[in-house]
Amino acid sequence: MTESSPNPSPADFLAAHRGGGLITLIDQRGGARFAYLAWRSGLKPTHLTLLNLLLGLVASAGVIAYIPFAQDGAAWWPVALAALILWQVAYMLDCADGQLARVTKTGSDAGARVDILCDVAIQASVVAVVVAVQAAYTPEIPAWCGAAFAALWMTNLVTAVMAKEDSGSSLVTSTGLIVRLIKLVRDYGFIIIVIALALLWPESMAFVMLFFGAVNALFLLASIVAAARITLR
Repeated sequence: MTESSPNPSPADFLAAHRGGGLITLIDQRGGARFAYLAWRSGLKPTHLTLLNLLLGLVASAGVIAYIPFAQDGAAWWPVALAALILWQVAYMLDCADGQLARVTKTGSDAGARVDILCDVAIQASVVAVVVAVQAAYTPEIPAWCGAAFAALWMTNLVTAVMAKEDSGSSLVTSTGLIVRLIKLVRDYGFIIIVIALALLWPESMAFVMLFFGAVNALFLLASIVAAARITLR
């Protein structure tokens, strides 16, 4: 079937995905199922976007609210598991809304703006989780590290939006397995798994924050250099 088919299957929705890292490609498959169910239910892409927002924010707010209980001795694993599931389902819905829009040809500029704004809101909440847990368990780390991590986090989102406008903006175009494994450090599906697992050992959240802060800083610098070289040729 093609994207214009009046009776699309889950495979048709999956074929309409926009790619991604190794873990995101798994989320795209889940997203195709959600897109298919949404189509069967008569839902619009923005319905999926808003559900994505709700689940993502609930997961993040729940983790932050749980910190005092965990510090009093409550186990982290139930909340870590719940956050992992909710964040992943939310991300599948984020994948699904675009698939649904493309297959049913119901996309719009307004819908795309809602999608991006919801992505920003959810990712800001995930950043708040990382910084809140880090500050609670390793307060000796300077506050500016958390601020820098939060600011640099949006490097992924901004460069992803820019990539849609410039297909040649990728710094590394190889699709080899080794390269794709390396690129996991910028795969949102992988990152939220790492953050959820770090909740099981909350002191390790400091390493997560510093590592991904450094990765995003290096990628931002490399992106600036690459773009500047093109303009100066």
